[in-house]
Amino acid sequence: MKVVKLEDVLGTENDVDGGNWVSRRLINKKDNMGYSVNDTIIKAGTETHIWYQNHLEAVYCIEGEGEVVTLKDNKVWPIKAGTLYALDEHDEHLLRAYEGGDMRMVCVFNPPLTGKEVHDENGVYPVME
Repeated sequence: MKVVKLEDVLGTENDVDGGNWVSRRLINKKDNMGYSVNDTIIKAGTETHIWYQNHLEAVYCIEGEGEVVTLKDNKVWPIKAGTLYALDEHDEHLLRAYEGGDMRMVCVFNPPLTGKEVHDENGVYPVME
């Protein structure tokens, strides 16, 4: 069994700052679970272009408010605590956190992240070995 405390991840190599977001990688590829789990803060007032061409992601908001815009149809999906969204079609999207405060998200990725990824210029996480 594996037990991970957020406090043990903070300030380590698994505490990744992507500019508009900070992602604390709790379960990574090396844990051999077939998925990864992140505790992610989306900074207030930011907009991030994301397009996970190599990963599927489910995101559960536990704090804050914002929105996701799917770029194929420009549909706006309001996000607040208690909302889950799944990027089940490698959806290219914009993630916005409203000015009132940060959003805190629990993110699950398949295939799992190694823990070192940051978005490239197209909003993509590469598949890392």
